[in-house]
Formats: sequence, C-alpha cells, structure tokens
Amino acid sequence: MSRNSNFLNSSSTMRSGMAMIMAIGFLVIIAGIMATMLNTTAVTTKRTEHMYFKEQAQLLAKSATEFALLAISAHDRDPVGVVNSSCVQTVTSTFPSVNPYFNIFTRIRYIGLVGASLTCTTNNTNYIPAVNFAPGVIAPESDGTVLIDVYVTSIEGTLNLNQQISYHRRTLQKP
Repeated sequence: MSRNSNFLNSSSTMRSGMAMIMAIGFLVIIAGIMATMLNTTAVTTKRTEHMYFKEQAQLLAKSATEFALLAISAHDRDPVGVVNSSCVQTVTSTFPSVNPYFNIFTRIRYIGLVGASLTCTTNNTNYIPAVNFAPGVIAPESDGTVLIDVYVTSIEGTLNLNQQISYHRRTLQKP
C-alpha cells in the first residue's frame, strides 16, 4: 500500500494559505460594511426620534392654544354686573401628566379691551391698549382680540436626545 501524501508538496500548501488570507480579508470587508450600516441605522433612528418629538411639540402647541381659548371663554372679562370678572394671563401644564417630558407655558395678551374689568387692564403687562397701534390698524371689531404665545420645551434629561426640543407658536385669535 502506498500513501499519497501531499504533505511535502509546496504548491498545495501555498494555495491553502492564500485561501485563508483571502477569507480573512473578505470577513474584514464584510465587518466594515456591517459597522457602517449599523452606524447609519443608529444616526437615522436618532433623527427620526428627534423629528417625532419635534412634531409632538408642535401638536402640543396647537392643543395649548385651543386650551387657552377655552380658559379665556370660562372667564368673564365684562365687568357689567359681574363681581368676579377676571382675565386669564398664563396657563402652564406638562405632558404627559405622569412622568412628563414636555413643559408647556402659554402667555395670553389682550388687545384693546374697551370696558373690560380693571383686573384685565390696570397694571397688567398682558394688556395692549388699542392706542398703541397706528391709526387704522385696530378696527372696532378687533376689540377683545388675544395674542397667544405658546412655548413647548422638553424637560432636561427625559428624552435622551443630544439637544433640547423647544418650540414657540404665536397666534392671534378672536375668542
């Protein structure tokens, strides 16, 4: 019986060594591609998360504007026959109510409240007299218009984002 051994044959040993180097090179290239894909996925996820929270802040600002209008309508600004007439000046809230991650601050400024209660017009920084505007800018129909500023900001450290989300919405409304 004879043994066929390629142990001493140098050309086959060289080929198997080159195949091993090519396989390792191929694995390194694939690992690099996978690392790039993983990094791109992580960056895209962060951007999507930030866009989601920014959009949520915008929707919260719209809701806060509507809530401010509701709060204004619940207060009687007309002093005629009303003992407890008052004006809403600010509304603050958080979202969600349990473990909040957004602060919502709403500032309400009244424009030209002729005959309104003294609590609305006297020593009130949220009152803009109609005389402050150029002639023709404020019509009699504009009386009682409100300027609503809503500020929505994320609470530090709750959203795990690189930058804080901050959104401001200004609305001119006729309640």
